[in-house]
Amino acid sequence: MQEKRIEKLRTHALNCKPSNAEWVYLFAKGFLESAKKEKAYCCRFAAATAYMLENAQPVIDEDELIVGKMSCRVLTQTEQAEWENLKKYSLPSKPRLGGQASHLAVDYDKLLALGADGIIRDAAERAEKLDLTIPENLEKYNFYQSCIIALGGLCRLADQYAALASELAEKCVDEKRKNELKEIAENCRNVPKKPARTFYEAVQSASFLTFCLSGPDTLLYQLGRPDRYLLKFYINDTENRVISREFAQELIDCMGLLYNEYIPGGLAVGYMVGGRDENGRDVTNDLTYMFIESIGHIRMIYPGVGLCCNNGTPDNLLELSCDMLGKGYSHPALFNDDVIIKGLQYYGLPYSEACNYIHSTCVEITPVASSATWVASPYVNLVQLLLDTIGIKKENSVCVEFETFEKLQEAFFNNLSAVIKKNIIEQNLLQLERTKFSFNPLLSCFVNDCMQKGMDIESGGARYNWIMPSFVGVGNVADSFGVINEMVYKNKAVTIPELAVILENNFNGYEEKKQLFQNRVDKYGNDIDTADFYVSEITGMIAQECKKYSTYRKGKLVPSLFCWVMHNEFGKNTMASPDGRTEGFPLGDGSGPAQGREKHGPTASILSSTKWDHYPFIGGIAVNMKFSKKMFNDESKKKLMSLIKTFMMRGGFEIQINAVDKDVLLKAVKTPELYGDLVVRVGGYSDYFVRLSPSMQAEVIERTGHIL
Repeated sequence: MQEKRIEKLRTHALNCKPSNAEWVYLFAKGFLESAKKEKAYCCRFAAATAYMLENAQPVIDEDELIVGKMSCRVLTQTEQAEWENLKKYSLPSKPRLGGQASHLAVDYDKLLALGADGIIRDAAERAEKLDLTIPENLEKYNFYQSCIIALGGLCRLADQYAALASELAEKCVDEKRKNELKEIAENCRNVPKKPARTFYEAVQSASFLTFCLSGPDTLLYQLGRPDRYLLKFYINDTENRVISREFAQELIDCMGLLYNEYIPGGLAVGYMVGGRDENGRDVTNDLTYMFIESIGHIRMIYPGVGLCCNNGTPDNLLELSCDMLGKGYSHPALFNDDVIIKGLQYYGLPYSEACNYIHSTCVEITPVASSATWVASPYVNLVQLLLDTIGIKKENSVCVEFETFEKLQEAFFNNLSAVIKKNIIEQNLLQLERTKFSFNPLLSCFVNDCMQKGMDIESGGARYNWIMPSFVGVGNVADSFGVINEMVYKNKAVTIPELAVILENNFNGYEEKKQLFQNRVDKYGNDIDTADFYVSEITGMIAQECKKYSTYRKGKLVPSLFCWVMHNEFGKNTMASPDGRTEGFPLGDGSGPAQGREKHGPTASILSSTKWDHYPFIGGIAVNMKFSKKMFNDESKKKLMSLIKTFMMRGGFEIQINAVDKDVLLKAVKTPELYGDLVVRVGGYSDYFVRLSPSMQAEVIERTGHIL
């Protein structure tokens, strides 16, 4: 029954088209109506959230065991007319707020221990204790009231799900499904309103809150570390024979599948498992294996699963993960637990918190339950910056001929320094606006230290308020440095003005020069120190520059080297570059070698990728590797495990693996209708290959396919 259920739900999820149109409309309507009864601006946001939740249409589909997703319904004619008026007259009056939201995991332990009712009592007690003759306490009082309002909406939506499940149970003729619906109703009557009593309730409660937080436009909330916060419920229920391992696995699968019902494609949501606890011990347990096994049952882009690896990670868990990767599922991504903990401590976290982190979407690391971090804010096109430094444009280049290569590098680094400074000023201005004009009371209830401070997450209430700019194209710039140094300054094969003409023409008519640039100059990714050293210089400079600045909310500026889809977006609008990349082709897909540059095999590639310090780049590092799926067997699995351990031992941050064959990808391009569920790893996240743009498809195909 388990396999049939999961396959049915999987088919449904593959064919659904997530839409939050109803929620966007309801939130906007709720915000407008809140002006009639709420004086405090933060309470207006809370009232809008509550209105949205109370009026959202609950949905329970056939075979579902875990419930909570958007209805994806089309607005009625009356609602659509009202929505058009809201967009025309009401919404423009709201501040237009930039910056980031979501990209975090909340305090699930708090949810499961207290329930919404317990948090409401806590907020009410804190408000009651305030001396309101003290002016600064007025904001705290309003904050606590906003929490109570928003949590009330959460509870009422759960009540609606309970009512719907009971109604469906009464109509159901299948006795087994009738009993399942009755249990769903009982679960929703209890959680998330009250503390979870069972493993089933704990899974339902965590999933339901995650879904509700997604709201009108902030979709990317992670499920944190479920093999930790669910463990005591699992142990208690299995020991008391309340639940079987098989049914627990089924619930895990159902929880993961739900993400695909309400999160659109092309994003990244999921959870992490494994890693060390506050005492330095590896936490691997039965649930850790079950969450990894779930990858093979779901076989979809969501959830994005991360395995936190250290020298205490059991070999059979790593072997199970390699099995999943070898079958082409693209998950889990493999994160270096010790390097990430070191990086978090470097930015001031105590060990007890540093061991509890999440890849907040793709590979961006944020502390669980304590973060209001802005990831990828902004993305920086390093290739364009190099071209600008030299003065090369698509037309009428005005070249700067530097006396030496070192002078050219110095100018590039000075320009990069100026860009970092400019960007932090811009991001801080956005944080200033968000702090004054935006609130998220429901989320604030589950993020340290909002309750303790009496301060909304948008006002700076979270413990950690970092901004994480991401630098795209490091491999391309390193290889371009090599070409310029060798061909312009050492061998005198071309001058800077001649290089400009070649790039302006996108190498057309200069094929010989293109081959020279691509094949006669050593490239990053082949364990050649002279080529790899350029990356060390670039990353070292970025890390040092970011240390100089802090955020408006008193956080740190933390760099990253991943790209999501921005390597493609930047590539579209970036002319040809000295490394041999042609105009319009995507930039490098992470911090590893640029596509197709690795010539000496996977070991040389990871040796190159780990010659510089990864730990300061807590904002996220993605190293993509592609292997032949046809050649994947027990022997190659052992080699892959050895490769992964070498990567980790050498201080690698994260490695993600595609096991897929080029001929399959080419067939998928020609007949996409036959490959609808073909999943590939892109730039820190997974997506369906046939849904990628043609340029993204070409980029994935172009990546070096290693054989183990």
